[in-house]
Amino acid sequence: MSKKLISFDWAIKRLLRNKANFVVLEGFLSELLFDNIKIEQILESESNQEMDDDKFNRVDILTKNSKNELIIIEIQSTYEIDYFHRMAYGTSKAISENHKLGDKYLNIKKVISINIVYFDLGQGEDYIYKGRTIFKGLHQNDILGLSEKQKQTFVKQEVADIFPEYYLLKVNQFNDIAKDTLDEWVYFLKNSEVKDSFKAKGLKEANEVLDIMRLPKEDQYGYNRYMDSLSLKASEVFSLKSEAEFKVREDEKLKNTNQIAKKSIAKGFDNETIAEITGLTIEKIQELRDEMN
Repeated sequence: MSKKLISFDWAIKRLLRNKANFVVLEGFLSELLFDNIKIEQILESESNQEMDDDKFNRVDILTKNSKNELIIIEIQSTYEIDYFHRMAYGTSKAISENHKLGDKYLNIKKVISINIVYFDLGQGEDYIYKGRTIFKGLHQNDILGLSEKQKQTFVKQEVADIFPEYYLLKVNQFNDIAKDTLDEWVYFLKNSEVKDSFKAKGLKEANEVLDIMRLPKEDQYGYNRYMDSLSLKASEVFSLKSEAEFKVREDEKLKNTNQIAKKSIAKGFDNETIAEITGLTIEKIQELRDEMN
C-alpha cells in the first residue's frame, strides 16, 4: 500500500526548510552519499533567491552539514540543454559566496552538488551519476595524490576531496523497481509515493510530513496551484514541440512534393497533369518550371 504525497520539489521549497523536518532531507542525503548526514543549517544566499526571472543560479536548497561541507540540492523539471553549465555555475557561486575575502584558500569549503532532473540530460543508460575531479598523468596514467603533509593539513585523503562533487539523478529513467534503499528514494522522487515495504532513511518521516491531507487548507490550495502551473508549463512545452515536429514534417512533405513535380516536368508532363499528381497549384508548378529553365 502507498498514498500520494506532496512532490519533493514543492516540499523542498516550503516544508523541508523547517528544522523539525530536517530528518527527511538527512535521510535522502545519507542514502545518496552513503554517509550519516546531519544538517547543521539551511543557508540563504544570492543563489537561493526565489524570483521568477532572476539572473542568478536557482538553488532549491543550500545547506551545510556537520563536516562544514556545502550541499546544493537542485530540482529541474523542464528541459535545459545547458544544465551541465548551470551545475558548474552553481558550485562556483556557492564557493565564492561562502569564502571570506582575504581568507586563505585552505578554508574554501567542499561543495557537493545534487541535481534531480526530470528530463533526459546527456547520453547514458544509468539513472544516477557521480562526478569527481581527478588529475591523471598524460604519460604515466597515474592519478595525482596528496602528500602526507597535505593530508594532515587539509584533513583530506584525495585531491578529489577538495574539489566540487556532483550527483545527477535522472529520475525518469528509473524503471520503478527498487532494489535497495537508494532506489526507494528515487521511486519516491519519481512517483511521490512511499510503499509500506520501504525502509530507506527519511522515507517514514516523509510519508507523514508530506501527506497532502495534513497540510493546512491554504497550503493545500497553494500546492494545487503549483501543480496546475507545472501541468500548464508541460502542456506549453508539448505544444511547442508538437508544432515544431509538425512543421518539420510539413516542410519535408513539401520538399518531396516539389521533387516529384520537378521530375514530372522533366518527363514532359503538362501543368494540369502534375497538379493532379501532386496537389500543387498551377502557379506553384509554373514557378518550379521557370526555376528549371
